[in-house]
Amino acid sequence: MKITRRDFIKSSLVLGGSLFLPQKILSAASRQKQGWHPAYAKLESEGRLAPRIEQAYSLLRKCELCPRQCGANRLAGEHGFCRAPGKVVIYIAQPHFGEEISLVGQQGSGTIFFSNCNLRCVFCQNWPIAHEGQGRELEDEDLARMMLYLQKLGCHNINLVTPTHVMPNIISATRIACKKGLHIPLVYNTSGYERVEILKILDGIVDIYLPDLKYMDGEKAAKYSAGTSDYPEVAKEAIIEMNRQVGQHLVDQRGIALRGLMIRHLVMPNRVAGTEKFVKWVAEVLPKSTYVNIMHQYRVEYKAYEHAEICRAITAQEYLEAMDWAVMEGLTNLDPRSVALYKFYARKQNWQSRIP
Repeated sequence: MKITRRDFIKSSLVLGGSLFLPQKILSAASRQKQGWHPAYAKLESEGRLAPRIEQAYSLLRKCELCPRQCGANRLAGEHGFCRAPGKVVIYIAQPHFGEEISLVGQQGSGTIFFSNCNLRCVFCQNWPIAHEGQGRELEDEDLARMMLYLQKLGCHNINLVTPTHVMPNIISATRIACKKGLHIPLVYNTSGYERVEILKILDGIVDIYLPDLKYMDGEKAAKYSAGTSDYPEVAKEAIIEMNRQVGQHLVDQRGIALRGLMIRHLVMPNRVAGTEKFVKWVAEVLPKSTYVNIMHQYRVEYKAYEHAEICRAITAQEYLEAMDWAVMEGLTNLDPRSVALYKFYARKQNWQSRIP
């Protein structure tokens, strides 16, 4: 059998090299036998999804969706800290191929970028969307149509980017779309700045949690994310709850994610993100097989130029030490692309790689 270079690279990325334990895989036959369905479909079939929508929307009268709990009556037109109205505002919805491999597959991840944000990082790469709120104000029915259209295009999931402040709209639209045939996983792609009480409303609705854990130091969080000195503790508690709800990263026989927790951590210049503490926390509190993406994509954006500590890109050495820390702590399910980049940098920098 002839194996092309493309096939070799693809299989290498999916398997992730010798560091990885085999992924928990659900074959198509097993999926059919076990009657796999997205979480929200099961909840709807039990008649428990509609009450969640009512519960979520009630929180908009005195907004308590995020840890800031600013109290704005968004149903009456007030804008809170995130500057979002009561209706959903969407910048774009499209298949996206830059996400994690198990989300992207062959057909892409069906990403929906929501405008506005409750975190407001000074280095935000999507600042026209998150800070300026560029986008169109739409009804929940419009959001449901977007979900169904992305499914029709062949996307493997619905990837909800920056969803915290529009959670009620999302679950409302999900129910509308579910009744019209939506059947692919729901990905909650969040900054990690989430209240556990709110996440419990999502229990049984979200299939895949994709949170950031941006900082391990409250002072850094406050400085670079609009005063959120509580970010590290809040995000850690949120991720523990997410893990309780969805568990380990589960993929089908194609390598496409169906369920589970996938944590992102962005390496920042001068160890601002606290990567060493981050990997230690994961190793101590969560299963070491938790899917972790140590990200190298930091770039100087928005107002990062105003801060000497973060006004440059990370170095190869900073990324190499970050990955070394993850390996030394025994994390066994690191993102395949991160591993490939680590090996590349190690060769270029004559770094003693900890991954065979």
